[in-house]
Amino acid sequence: MPSMSKPMLKEIISKGEGISQEFKSCHTNINRDVYETVCAFLNRHGGTIFLGVSDTGEITGIAPYAVSQIKKDFVTAVNNPQKINPTCYLSIIEEQIDHKTILRIYIPESSQVHRCNNRIFDRNEDGDIDITDNTRLVGSLYYRKQASYTENKIYPHTSLNDLRRDLISRCRKIATRQRANHPWDNMDDLDLIKSAQLHQTNPETGESGITLAGILLLGKDRVILSALPHHRTDLILRKVNIDRYDDRDLVTTNLIESYERIMAFVAKHLPDPFFLEGDNRISLRDTIFREIASNILIHREYLNAFPAKLIIEQRQIRTENSNKPHGSGQINPATFSPFPKNPVIARFFREIGRADELGSGVRNLMKYGKLFSNSNPQMIEGDIFKIIVQCPDSMAHTAAQPRSYEKELSESEQSVPSLSQVCPKSVPSDLFIQLINISCDPTSAETLMKAAGQHNRTRFRRNILRPLLDNGILEMTIPHKPSSSKQKYKITSKGLALLKKI
Repeated sequence: MPSMSKPMLKEIISKGEGISQEFKSCHTNINRDVYETVCAFLNRHGGTIFLGVSDTGEITGIAPYAVSQIKKDFVTAVNNPQKINPTCYLSIIEEQIDHKTILRIYIPESSQVHRCNNRIFDRNEDGDIDITDNTRLVGSLYYRKQASYTENKIYPHTSLNDLRRDLISRCRKIATRQRANHPWDNMDDLDLIKSAQLHQTNPETGESGITLAGILLLGKDRVILSALPHHRTDLILRKVNIDRYDDRDLVTTNLIESYERIMAFVAKHLPDPFFLEGDNRISLRDTIFREIASNILIHREYLNAFPAKLIIEQRQIRTENSNKPHGSGQINPATFSPFPKNPVIARFFREIGRADELGSGVRNLMKYGKLFSNSNPQMIEGDIFKIIVQCPDSMAHTAAQPRSYEKELSESEQSVPSLSQVCPKSVPSDLFIQLINISCDPTSAETLMKAAGQHNRTRFRRNILRPLLDNGILEMTIPHKPSSSKQKYKITSKGLALLKKI
Protein backbone atom coordinates (compact mmCIF):
# COMPACT_ATOMS: atom_id res chain seq x y z
CA MET A 1 0.00 0.00 0.00
CA PRO A 2 1.84 3.15 -1.20
CA SER A 3 1.98 6.49 0.62
CA MET A 4 -0.52 9.20 -0.35
CA SER A 5 0.20 12.77 -1.33
CA LYS A 6 -0.37 15.46 1.30
CA PRO A 7 -3.31 17.13 -0.56
CA MET A 8 -5.03 13.76 -1.06
CA LEU A 9 -4.65 12.89 2.63
CA LYS A 10 -6.03 16.26 3.75
CA GLU A 11 -9.00 15.89 1.40
CA ILE A 12 -9.81 12.41 2.72
CA ILE A 13 -9.49 13.45 6.37
CA SER A 14 -11.63 16.56 5.78
CA LYS A 15 -14.61 14.29 5.00
CA GLY A 16 -14.69 13.24 8.65
CA GLU A 17 -15.54 9.94 10.27
CA GLY A 18 -18.07 7.63 8.67
CA ILE A 19 -18.96 4.02 8.06
CA SER A 20 -15.58 3.38 6.39
CA GLN A 21 -13.35 5.95 8.12
CA GLU A 22 -12.26 6.35 11.75
CA PHE A 23 -9.91 8.73 13.59
CA LYS A 24 -7.91 7.87 16.73
CA SER A 25 -5.57 10.30 18.52
CA CYS A 26 -3.04 7.72 19.84
CA HIS A 27 -0.41 10.37 20.64
CA THR A 28 1.95 8.15 22.64
CA ASN A 29 0.31 4.71 22.58
CA ILE A 30 -2.37 2.84 20.73
CA ASN A 31 -5.95 3.08 22.02
CA ARG A 32 -7.57 -0.21 23.01
CA ASP A 33 -10.71 0.55 21.01
CA VAL A 34 -8.64 0.63 17.79
CA TYR A 35 -8.95 -3.16 17.65
CA GLU A 36 -12.72 -3.00 18.01
CA THR A 37 -12.79 -0.75 14.93
CA VAL A 38 -10.51 -3.17 13.08
CA CYS A 39 -12.95 -5.98 13.91
CA ALA A 40 -15.96 -3.88 12.83
CA PHE A 41 -14.37 -2.91 9.50
CA LEU A 42 -13.44 -6.54 8.81
CA ASN A 43 -17.02 -7.59 9.49
CA ARG A 44 -18.67 -4.77 7.51
CA HIS A 45 -17.29 -3.30 4.26
CA GLY A 46 -13.72 -2.47 5.22
CA GLY A 47 -12.34 1.00 5.91
CA THR A 48 -9.39 3.13 6.93
CA ILE A 49 -8.20 4.09 10.41
CA PHE A 50 -6.03 7.19 10.88
CA LEU A 51 -3.91 7.24 14.04
CA GLY A 52 -2.78 10.71 15.11
CA VAL A 53 -6.04 12.45 14.14
CA SER A 54 -8.64 13.66 16.65
CA ASP A 55 -12.37 12.92 16.43
CA THR A 56 -12.89 16.37 14.90
CA GLY A 57 -10.34 15.76 12.14
CA GLU A 58 -7.53 17.83 13.68
CA ILE A 59 -4.03 16.53 12.85
CA THR A 60 -2.57 16.02 16.32
CA GLY A 61 0.21 13.67 15.21
CA ILE A 62 2.01 10.84 16.98
CA ALA A 63 5.02 11.47 19.21
CA PRO A 64 8.12 10.64 17.12
CA TYR A 65 9.55 8.38 19.81
CA ALA A 66 6.29 6.36 19.96
CA VAL A 67 5.78 5.67 16.23
CA SER A 68 7.90 2.52 16.07
CA GLN A 69 6.38 0.99 19.21
CA ILE A 70 2.80 1.73 18.13
CA LYS A 71 3.41 0.02 14.77
CA LYS A 72 4.97 -2.98 16.50
CA ASP A 73 2.12 -3.25 19.05
CA PHE A 74 -0.51 -3.06 16.31
CA VAL A 75 1.04 -5.77 14.11
CA THR A 76 1.52 -8.04 17.13
CA ALA A 77 -2.10 -7.60 18.23
CA VAL A 78 -3.79 -8.26 14.87
CA ASN A 79 -1.74 -11.45 14.54
CA ASN A 80 -2.72 -12.61 18.03
CA PRO A 81 -5.81 -14.88 17.99
CA GLN A 82 -6.52 -13.87 21.60
CA LYS A 83 -7.08 -10.31 20.36
CA ILE A 84 -8.44 -10.68 16.79
CA ASN A 85 -9.81 -14.06 15.74
CA PRO A 86 -9.36 -15.13 12.98
CA THR A 87 -6.12 -13.18 12.78
CA CYS A 88 -5.53 -10.86 9.83
CA TYR A 89 -2.66 -9.36 7.84
CA LEU A 90 -2.76 -5.55 7.76
CA SER A 91 -0.29 -2.88 6.67
CA ILE A 92 0.35 0.27 8.68
CA ILE A 93 1.77 3.20 6.69
CA GLU A 94 3.54 6.32 8.01
CA GLU A 95 2.35 9.61 6.51
CA GLN A 96 3.55 13.20 7.05
CA ILE A 97 1.16 16.18 7.26
CA ASP A 98 2.35 19.64 8.37
CA HIS A 99 5.51 18.15 9.88
CA LYS A 100 3.46 15.72 11.96
CA THR A 101 3.46 11.93 11.68
CA ILE A 102 0.20 10.03 11.38
CA LEU A 103 -0.37 6.33 10.72
CA ARG A 104 -2.81 5.05 8.10
CA ILE A 105 -4.26 1.53 8.32
CA TYR A 106 -6.33 0.11 5.47
CA ILE A 107 -8.64 -2.75 6.53
CA PRO A 108 -10.29 -4.73 3.70
CA GLU A 109 -13.63 -6.45 4.12
CA SER A 110 -13.12 -10.05 5.23
CA SER A 111 -15.01 -13.14 4.17
CA GLN A 112 -14.99 -14.31 7.80
CA VAL A 113 -16.82 -13.17 10.92
CA HIS A 114 -14.14 -11.77 13.24
CA ARG A 115 -14.10 -11.33 17.01
CA CYS A 116 -12.17 -8.86 19.14
CA ASN A 117 -11.51 -10.10 22.67
CA ASN A 118 -14.10 -12.80 21.90
CA ARG A 119 -16.78 -10.20 21.08
CA ILE A 120 -18.31 -9.57 17.62
CA PHE A 121 -18.35 -5.93 16.44
CA ASP A 122 -20.13 -4.45 13.44
CA ARG A 123 -19.95 -0.96 11.94
CA ASN A 124 -22.85 1.50 11.92
CA GLU A 125 -22.27 4.99 10.48
CA ASP A 126 -19.32 6.26 12.54
CA GLY A 127 -19.51 3.82 15.46
CA ASP A 128 -18.58 0.26 16.39
CA ILE A 129 -21.42 -1.86 17.79
CA ASP A 130 -21.06 -4.99 19.92
CA ILE A 131 -23.62 -7.41 18.45
CA THR A 132 -22.41 -10.58 20.20
CA ASP A 133 -25.63 -11.12 22.19
CA ASN A 134 -28.00 -10.21 19.35
CA THR A 135 -28.54 -13.58 17.65
CA ARG A 136 -30.51 -12.03 14.77
CA LEU A 137 -27.72 -9.60 13.85
CA VAL A 138 -25.03 -12.25 14.26
CA GLY A 139 -27.00 -14.69 12.07
CA SER A 140 -27.48 -11.97 9.46
CA LEU A 141 -23.76 -11.21 9.49
CA TYR A 142 -22.82 -14.86 8.94
CA TYR A 143 -25.39 -15.16 6.14
CA ARG A 144 -24.07 -12.03 4.40
CA LYS A 145 -20.49 -13.31 4.54
CA GLN A 146 -21.40 -16.72 3.11
CA ALA A 147 -23.57 -15.16 0.40
CA SER A 148 -20.93 -12.58 -0.61
CA TYR A 149 -17.92 -14.90 -0.65
CA THR A 150 -18.47 -18.12 -2.56
CA GLU A 151 -15.35 -19.66 -0.99
CA ASN A 152 -17.37 -19.98 2.24
CA LYS A 153 -20.12 -22.13 0.75
CA ILE A 154 -20.55 -25.16 3.02
CA TYR A 155 -20.89 -28.69 1.65
CA PRO A 156 -22.57 -30.45 4.61
CA HIS A 157 -22.08 -33.98 3.28
CA THR A 158 -18.30 -33.64 2.92
CA SER A 159 -15.75 -34.91 5.42
CA LEU A 160 -12.02 -35.46 5.82
CA ASN A 161 -12.35 -38.52 3.58
CA ASP A 162 -13.03 -36.15 0.67
CA LEU A 163 -9.71 -34.37 1.18
CA ARG A 164 -6.17 -35.42 0.28
CA ARG A 165 -4.66 -36.35 3.66
CA ASP A 166 -1.21 -36.51 2.06
CA LEU A 167 -1.66 -32.92 0.86
CA ILE A 168 -2.72 -31.76 4.34
CA SER A 169 0.40 -33.39 5.78
CA ARG A 170 2.56 -31.78 3.14
CA CYS A 171 1.11 -28.30 3.78
CA ARG A 172 1.62 -28.77 7.52
CA LYS A 173 5.32 -29.54 6.93
CA ILE A 174 5.76 -26.54 4.62
CA ALA A 175 4.08 -24.18 7.10
CA THR A 176 6.17 -25.39 10.06
CA ARG A 177 9.34 -24.94 8.02
CA GLN A 178 8.26 -21.43 7.14
CA ARG A 179 7.66 -20.45 10.75
CA ALA A 180 8.98 -21.99 13.95
CA ASN A 181 6.33 -23.10 16.46
CA HIS A 182 3.59 -22.88 13.86
CA PRO A 183 0.28 -23.87 15.51
CA TRP A 184 -0.47 -26.41 12.75
CA ASP A 185 2.45 -28.52 13.97
CA ASN A 186 0.48 -29.83 16.96
CA MET A 187 -2.94 -30.09 15.28
CA ASP A 188 -4.58 -33.15 13.82
CA ASP A 189 -6.03 -32.87 10.30
CA LEU A 190 -9.53 -31.80 11.39
CA ASP A 191 -8.23 -29.14 13.78
CA LEU A 192 -5.94 -27.83 11.05
CA ILE A 193 -8.69 -27.34 8.48
CA LYS A 194 -10.94 -25.77 11.14
CA SER A 195 -8.12 -23.43 12.14
CA ALA A 196 -7.70 -22.46 8.47
CA GLN A 197 -11.49 -21.77 8.24
CA LEU A 198 -11.87 -24.58 5.69
CA HIS A 199 -14.49 -26.34 7.84
CA GLN A 200 -17.34 -24.14 9.07
CA THR A 201 -20.77 -24.28 10.68
CA ASN A 202 -23.76 -22.27 9.49
CA PRO A 203 -25.18 -20.64 12.69
CA GLU A 204 -28.68 -20.44 11.18
CA THR A 205 -29.07 -24.01 9.93
CA GLY A 206 -26.49 -25.74 12.12
CA GLU A 207 -25.04 -27.47 9.05
CA SER A 208 -21.32 -28.19 9.19
CA GLY A 209 -18.91 -29.29 6.54
CA ILE A 210 -15.94 -28.56 4.33
CA THR A 211 -16.19 -25.23 2.51
CA LEU A 212 -15.61 -24.62 -1.17
CA ALA A 213 -12.21 -23.13 -0.22
CA GLY A 214 -11.29 -26.38 1.55
CA ILE A 215 -12.37 -28.50 -1.41
CA LEU A 216 -10.43 -26.35 -3.88
CA LEU A 217 -7.28 -26.27 -1.78
CA LEU A 218 -7.12 -29.85 -0.53
CA GLY A 219 -9.90 -31.86 -2.17
CA LYS A 220 -9.58 -35.02 -4.18
CA ASP A 221 -9.99 -34.38 -7.90
CA ARG A 222 -13.36 -36.15 -8.14
CA VAL A 223 -14.72 -34.03 -5.26
CA ILE A 224 -13.46 -30.80 -6.84
CA LEU A 225 -15.10 -31.59 -10.17
CA SER A 226 -18.31 -32.64 -8.41
CA ALA A 227 -18.48 -29.28 -6.57
CA LEU A 228 -17.27 -27.21 -9.56
CA PRO A 229 -17.57 -29.13 -12.87
CA HIS A 230 -16.22 -26.11 -14.77
CA HIS A 231 -13.06 -25.74 -12.64
CA ARG A 232 -9.93 -25.50 -14.79
CA THR A 233 -6.83 -23.43 -15.50
CA ASP A 234 -5.73 -23.44 -19.13
CA LEU A 235 -1.98 -23.01 -19.77
CA ILE A 236 -1.21 -22.29 -23.43
CA LEU A 237 1.96 -21.68 -25.45
CA ARG A 238 1.10 -19.95 -28.72
CA LYS A 239 4.20 -18.61 -30.46
CA VAL A 240 4.42 -20.61 -33.69
CA ASN A 241 0.96 -22.07 -34.26
CA ILE A 242 -1.06 -18.96 -33.39
CA ASP A 243 -4.34 -20.50 -34.56
CA ARG A 244 -4.15 -23.32 -32.00
CA TYR A 245 -1.16 -23.85 -29.71
CA ASP A 246 2.38 -25.23 -29.53
CA ASP A 247 1.96 -26.67 -26.03
CA ARG A 248 -0.90 -26.88 -23.56
CA ASP A 249 -1.61 -28.06 -20.02
CA LEU A 250 -5.24 -28.23 -18.88
CA VAL A 251 -5.15 -28.13 -15.07
CA THR A 252 -8.21 -29.37 -13.15
CA THR A 253 -6.67 -30.41 -9.84
CA ASN A 254 -6.40 -28.77 -6.39
CA LEU A 255 -4.97 -25.26 -6.03
CA ILE A 256 -1.74 -26.40 -4.33
CA GLU A 257 -0.72 -28.59 -7.25
CA SER A 258 -2.26 -26.15 -9.76
CA TYR A 259 0.25 -23.56 -8.56
CA GLU A 260 3.11 -26.01 -9.16
CA ARG A 261 1.84 -26.87 -12.65
CA ILE A 262 1.66 -23.17 -13.57
CA MET A 263 5.21 -22.54 -12.36
CA ALA A 264 6.52 -25.62 -14.20
CA PHE A 265 4.84 -24.52 -17.45
CA VAL A 266 6.35 -21.03 -17.14
CA ALA A 267 9.83 -22.45 -16.38
CA LYS A 268 9.54 -24.70 -19.44
CA HIS A 269 8.72 -21.93 -21.90
CA LEU A 270 10.11 -18.61 -20.62
CA PRO A 271 13.71 -17.42 -20.22
CA ASP A 272 15.11 -16.31 -16.89
CA PRO A 273 17.33 -13.22 -17.37
CA PHE A 274 20.40 -13.04 -15.13
CA PHE A 275 19.82 -10.55 -12.30
CA LEU A 276 21.65 -9.74 -9.07
CA GLU A 277 19.95 -8.05 -6.13
CA GLY A 278 22.79 -7.07 -3.85
CA ASP A 279 25.05 -10.13 -3.68
CA ASN A 280 22.30 -12.63 -4.42
CA ARG A 281 21.11 -13.82 -7.78
CA ILE A 282 17.32 -13.94 -7.91
CA SER A 283 15.11 -15.42 -10.58
CA LEU A 284 13.10 -12.57 -12.10
CA ARG A 285 10.92 -15.09 -13.91
CA ASP A 286 10.05 -17.08 -10.79
CA THR A 287 9.55 -13.97 -8.65
CA ILE A 288 7.11 -12.41 -11.14
CA PHE A 289 5.16 -15.54 -11.98
CA ARG A 290 4.93 -16.54 -8.33
CA GLU A 291 2.74 -13.44 -7.96
CA ILE A 292 0.86 -14.08 -11.19
CA ALA A 293 0.19 -17.75 -10.40
CA SER A 294 -1.05 -16.83 -6.92
CA ASN A 295 -3.29 -14.13 -8.38
CA ILE A 296 -4.88 -16.52 -10.88
CA LEU A 297 -5.75 -18.98 -8.11
CA ILE A 298 -6.49 -16.72 -5.13
CA HIS A 299 -8.50 -13.89 -6.69
CA ARG A 300 -10.75 -15.87 -9.02
CA GLU A 301 -14.54 -15.82 -8.79
CA TYR A 302 -15.04 -19.58 -8.75
CA LEU A 303 -18.79 -19.69 -9.40
CA ASN A 304 -18.18 -18.14 -12.82
CA ALA A 305 -17.62 -20.86 -15.45
CA PHE A 306 -15.08 -18.73 -17.36
CA PRO A 307 -11.82 -20.78 -17.36
CA ALA A 308 -8.69 -19.09 -16.05
CA LYS A 309 -5.96 -18.80 -18.68
CA LEU A 310 -2.26 -18.15 -18.90
CA ILE A 311 -1.18 -17.63 -22.50
CA ILE A 312 2.45 -17.23 -23.58
CA GLU A 313 2.57 -15.49 -26.95
CA GLN A 314 5.29 -14.16 -29.24
CA ARG A 315 5.50 -10.71 -27.61
CA GLN A 316 3.61 -10.98 -24.34
CA ILE A 317 2.29 -13.20 -21.58
CA ARG A 318 -1.29 -12.56 -20.50
CA THR A 319 -3.61 -14.04 -17.92
CA GLU A 320 -7.39 -13.93 -17.68
CA ASN A 321 -9.63 -15.01 -14.83
CA SER A 322 -13.22 -14.37 -13.80
CA ASN A 323 -13.50 -11.59 -11.27
CA LYS A 324 -15.87 -9.79 -8.95
CA PRO A 325 -14.67 -6.27 -9.85
CA HIS A 326 -14.29 -3.34 -7.46
CA GLY A 327 -13.53 -0.87 -10.20
CA SER A 328 -12.95 -0.76 -13.92
CA GLY A 329 -9.95 -0.21 -16.19
CA GLN A 330 -6.19 -0.34 -15.69
CA ILE A 331 -4.97 -0.39 -12.09
CA ASN A 332 -2.72 2.45 -11.00
CA PRO A 333 -0.29 1.06 -8.37
CA ALA A 334 0.09 4.55 -6.83
CA THR A 335 -3.59 4.72 -5.86
CA PHE A 336 -4.39 1.00 -5.68
CA SER A 337 -6.19 -0.29 -2.57
CA PRO A 338 -6.04 -4.10 -2.35
CA PHE A 339 -9.32 -5.96 -2.00
CA PRO A 340 -9.30 -9.67 -1.10
CA LYS A 341 -11.50 -11.76 -3.38
CA ASN A 342 -11.01 -15.06 -1.48
CA PRO A 343 -9.39 -14.19 1.87
CA VAL A 344 -9.48 -17.76 3.24
CA ILE A 345 -7.65 -19.15 0.21
CA ALA A 346 -5.24 -16.21 0.33
CA ARG A 347 -4.49 -16.80 4.00
CA PHE A 348 -3.79 -20.50 3.38
CA PHE A 349 -1.38 -19.60 0.57
CA ARG A 350 0.42 -17.19 2.92
CA GLU A 351 0.78 -19.90 5.55
CA ILE A 352 2.63 -22.14 3.09
CA GLY A 353 4.76 -19.29 1.69
CA ARG A 354 3.12 -18.96 -1.72
CA ALA A 355 1.74 -15.48 -1.20
CA ASP A 356 2.66 -12.45 0.88
CA GLU A 357 0.65 -9.80 2.68
CA LEU A 358 -2.23 -8.17 0.81
CA GLY A 359 -0.97 -5.62 -1.72
CA SER A 360 2.66 -6.74 -1.78
CA GLY A 361 2.06 -8.85 -4.89
CA VAL A 362 1.25 -5.76 -6.95
CA ARG A 363 4.40 -4.01 -5.70
CA ASN A 364 6.58 -7.03 -6.53
CA LEU A 365 4.97 -7.48 -9.93
CA MET A 366 5.58 -3.84 -10.88
CA LYS A 367 9.12 -3.77 -9.49
CA TYR A 368 10.43 -6.98 -11.01
CA GLY A 369 8.19 -6.96 -14.10
CA LYS A 370 9.95 -3.83 -15.34
CA LEU A 371 13.33 -5.52 -14.83
CA PHE A 372 12.11 -8.70 -16.54
CA SER A 373 10.86 -7.12 -19.76
CA ASN A 374 11.92 -3.45 -19.63
CA SER A 375 8.26 -2.37 -19.54
CA ASN A 376 5.62 -2.06 -16.84
CA PRO A 377 3.11 -4.91 -16.48
CA GLN A 378 -0.54 -4.03 -16.95
CA MET A 379 -3.33 -5.08 -14.58
CA ILE A 380 -6.85 -4.47 -15.88
CA GLU A 381 -9.86 -4.69 -13.55
CA GLY A 382 -13.20 -5.86 -14.89
CA ASP A 383 -15.51 -8.86 -14.97
CA ILE A 384 -12.48 -10.60 -16.45
CA PHE A 385 -9.28 -9.59 -14.61
CA LYS A 386 -6.25 -9.42 -16.90
CA ILE A 387 -2.51 -9.19 -16.38
CA ILE A 388 -0.23 -8.46 -19.34
CA VAL A 389 3.56 -8.80 -19.12
CA GLN A 390 5.79 -8.14 -22.12
CA CYS A 391 8.25 -10.88 -23.06
CA PRO A 392 11.96 -10.23 -22.45
CA ASP A 393 14.01 -8.96 -25.38
CA SER A 394 15.72 -12.35 -25.53
CA MET A 395 12.48 -13.81 -26.91
CA ALA A 396 12.07 -11.23 -29.67
CA HIS A 397 14.21 -13.26 -32.10
CA THR A 398 11.81 -16.23 -31.94
CA ALA A 399 10.57 -16.61 -35.51
CA ALA A 400 8.14 -18.87 -37.32
CA GLN A 401 10.15 -21.99 -36.52
CA PRO A 402 10.65 -23.26 -32.96
CA ARG A 403 14.23 -23.25 -31.74
CA SER A 404 15.76 -26.62 -31.02
CA TYR A 405 17.37 -27.44 -27.69
CA GLU A 406 20.68 -28.15 -29.42
CA LYS A 407 20.56 -24.77 -31.15
CA GLU A 408 19.93 -23.00 -27.85
CA LEU A 409 22.96 -24.71 -26.34
CA SER A 410 25.07 -23.85 -29.36
CA GLU A 411 24.15 -20.16 -29.26
CA SER A 412 24.54 -19.91 -25.49
CA GLU A 413 28.08 -21.29 -25.72
CA GLN A 414 29.21 -17.98 -27.16
CA SER A 415 28.54 -16.20 -23.85
CA VAL A 416 29.72 -19.04 -21.61
CA PRO A 417 32.93 -18.46 -19.62
CA SER A 418 35.73 -20.98 -19.92
CA LEU A 419 36.33 -23.58 -17.24
CA SER A 420 39.37 -21.66 -16.00
CA GLN A 421 37.23 -18.56 -15.44
CA VAL A 422 34.73 -20.23 -13.13
CA CYS A 423 36.81 -22.97 -11.54
CA PRO A 424 38.77 -21.78 -8.46
CA LYS A 425 42.47 -22.66 -8.58
CA SER A 426 42.14 -24.60 -5.33
CA VAL A 427 39.57 -27.00 -6.86
CA PRO A 428 40.59 -29.66 -9.42
CA SER A 429 38.76 -29.21 -12.71
CA ASP A 430 37.49 -32.80 -12.71
CA LEU A 431 35.84 -32.24 -9.31
CA PHE A 432 34.31 -29.01 -10.59
CA ILE A 433 32.85 -30.83 -13.58
CA GLN A 434 31.52 -33.55 -11.28
CA LEU A 435 29.66 -30.93 -9.18
CA ILE A 436 28.08 -29.40 -12.29
CA ASN A 437 27.03 -32.85 -13.47
CA ILE A 438 25.42 -33.65 -10.11
CA SER A 439 23.41 -30.42 -10.38
CA CYS A 440 21.58 -31.54 -13.52
CA ASP A 441 18.89 -32.48 -10.97
CA PRO A 442 18.08 -30.04 -8.11
CA THR A 443 20.64 -30.78 -5.39
CA SER A 444 21.07 -29.55 -1.82
CA ALA A 445 24.17 -27.66 -0.67
CA GLU A 446 24.92 -30.51 1.75
CA THR A 447 25.05 -33.04 -1.12
CA LEU A 448 27.32 -30.81 -3.18
CA MET A 449 29.57 -30.16 -0.18
CA LYS A 450 29.85 -33.88 0.53
CA ALA A 451 30.68 -34.60 -3.12
CA ALA A 452 33.40 -31.95 -2.97
CA GLY A 453 34.86 -33.53 0.18
CA GLN A 454 34.38 -30.24 2.05
CA HIS A 455 33.63 -29.98 5.78
CA ASN A 456 33.60 -26.21 6.26
CA ARG A 457 30.29 -24.81 4.99
CA THR A 458 31.50 -21.19 4.84
CA ARG A 459 34.62 -22.08 2.86
CA PHE A 460 32.62 -24.30 0.51
CA ARG A 461 30.11 -21.55 -0.23
CA ARG A 462 32.81 -18.91 -0.74
CA ASN A 463 35.24 -20.93 -2.83
CA ILE A 464 33.00 -23.26 -4.81
CA LEU A 465 29.28 -22.53 -4.70
CA ARG A 466 29.46 -18.73 -5.04
CA PRO A 467 31.58 -18.75 -8.27
CA LEU A 468 29.08 -21.14 -9.87
CA LEU A 469 26.14 -18.90 -8.92
CA ASP A 470 27.87 -15.63 -9.82
CA ASN A 471 28.78 -16.93 -13.28
CA GLY A 472 25.28 -18.22 -13.96
CA ILE A 473 26.35 -21.87 -14.06
CA LEU A 474 24.04 -22.88 -11.20
CA GLU A 475 20.86 -21.24 -9.94
CA MET A 476 18.71 -21.49 -6.82
CA THR A 477 15.41 -23.35 -6.94
CA ILE A 478 13.94 -20.89 -4.41
CA PRO A 479 15.63 -17.63 -5.45
CA HIS A 480 13.38 -15.31 -3.41
CA LYS A 481 14.42 -17.13 -0.20
CA PRO A 482 18.18 -17.75 -0.45
CA SER A 483 18.45 -19.12 3.10
CA SER A 484 15.45 -21.46 2.89
CA SER A 485 15.97 -24.88 4.46
CA LYS A 486 14.49 -26.36 1.26
CA GLN A 487 16.93 -24.51 -1.00
CA LYS A 488 18.51 -26.55 -3.78
CA TYR A 489 20.72 -25.77 -6.75
CA LYS A 490 20.36 -26.79 -10.38
CA ILE A 491 22.33 -26.29 -13.56
CA THR A 492 21.38 -23.47 -15.94
CA SER A 493 21.37 -23.55 -19.76
CA LYS A 494 24.73 -21.77 -19.54
CA GLY A 495 26.00 -24.55 -17.31
CA LEU A 496 24.81 -27.17 -19.79
CA ALA A 497 26.61 -25.25 -22.52
CA LEU A 498 29.77 -25.25 -20.41
CA LEU A 499 29.60 -29.05 -20.07
CA LYS A 500 29.11 -29.37 -23.82
CA LYS A 501 31.97 -26.96 -24.44
CA ILE A 502 34.26 -28.98 -22.15
